Amino acid sequence: MTDCILETRGLTKHYGGVHALTEANFTLGRGEHVAIMGDNGAGKSTFVRQITGVEMPTRGQIVFDGVARTFTSPIEAREAGIETVFQTLALADDLDVPANLFLGREKIRFNLGPFSILDKKAMREATLAALQKTGVKIPHLMNTIRNMSGGQRQCVAIARTAAFKSKLVIMDEPTAALGVQETAQVENIIRTLKEAGEPLILVSHNMRQVFDLADRIVVFRRGRIVANLRKEDTDSQDVVAHITGAKTGSEFEGAA
Repeated sequence: MTDCILETRGLTKHYGGVHALTEANFTLGRGEHVAIMGDNGAGKSTFVRQITGVEMPTRGQIVFDGVARTFTSPIEAREAGIETVFQTLALADDLDVPANLFLGREKIRFNLGPFSILDKKAMREATLAALQKTGVKIPHLMNTIRNMSGGQRQCVAIARTAAFKSKLVIMDEPTAALGVQETAQVENIIRTLKEAGEPLILVSHNMRQVFDLADRIVVFRRGRIVANLRKEDTDSQDVVAHITGAKTGSEFEGAA
């Protein structure tokens, strides 16, 4: 792929004798939305942890935005432009929406060391811009996260990815715990990101969602990438066959 935002070459992760990820070769184009599918323990979350700096790979290379990178922490990955929405959301229940969007990246009005004064007005304005960009509707910005529904919490976590100049958004099962209406809202946000040309990796078990939102489907099984399928060239039965291993002899070393 000539215009590539992310590439992994031989990405491998071992936990002692357990081979959680083996020789994962993966590419993502600018503006492309790719779904990652596979059973529990297939290597999906391990893969995401390696490219977001949560864990260090045993071996292999990550090339992000044309530069070989070694992320030693999620902060480094975030500073490079990778924004991730994990299943745990990583939100602070007792803080309001702007405080959560800028958690760890607060705007400072006066830098007085430990007594610095936050620029709350600037953070509110940036929050409104991020919500508008993603199409997220939060009626009361100053409400604490604790007082919000599951769908609103998820939307805040997603809006956080748009508050900064992200080059890649990764969503790990963003609708797994949501109802039908809230799921539809999150999916509309993903479509908005697509229209804006923002590349996205979507980890999901939801087959209907994957076919509605992704350009391409990459299947993991037993720590390896076993299929790389364009949406228009496959169907749900074909994907399930790759997930379960009913289709054998098709394992390969790349996802381009």
